[in-house]
Amino acid sequence: MYHFPMKSLILALSNPTSQSECTAEEAYTWSKGQAIFASGSPFDPYEYEGKVFVPGQANNAYIFPGFGFGLIISSAIRVRDEMLLAASEALATQVSQENYDKGLIYPPFSNIRKISAHIAANVAARHMNLVSFMKYFEFQTTLLCFLFNTYIFCAVFGKTGLVSHLPRPKDLVKYAESCMYSPGYRNYY
Repeated sequence: MYHFPMKSLILALSNPTSQSECTAEEAYTWSKGQAIFASGSPFDPYEYEGKVFVPGQANNAYIFPGFGFGLIISSAIRVRDEMLLAASEALATQVSQENYDKGLIYPPFSNIRKISAHIAANVAARHMNLVSFMKYFEFQTTLLCFLFNTYIFCAVFGKTGLVSHLPRPKDLVKYAESCMYSPGYRNYY
């Protein structure tokens, strides 16, 4: 019998854990330790034939906090497909070879603040790059509007909804981290 050199990707995304399509144990046992498993609920690490597998969590807690934060720090007023792609790319870069070797397709959730800062920075950078391009485009269309005095042309082609007037920070990741809320409370005792 021929064995394909690929692994099965099993995403059991239902919540809560009791409603999951399958458990990590079932996935690793069924696949003889060859599955890449992620779920919408947390599962404990599982040992199969001497190898420890760490089930990943696959839910919107990875992308959306950093994505929304990136929109805020860049003053974006519209979401573009390119910005969602930037968030996904940033998340993918946070997965190390060590994570892959453990069967993880996402970085450890314990690093969520760092992950969110990187996603926010990447989304903000993509937005700012779009703004730079569109400012040139808006300048050109505004000039044409002035020359031809056609308000309709300006309204249709000259308004992108991307313009941001904030200066670009030198290090967007550090800037994102500095803007994050840190739940620190004074001790009154």
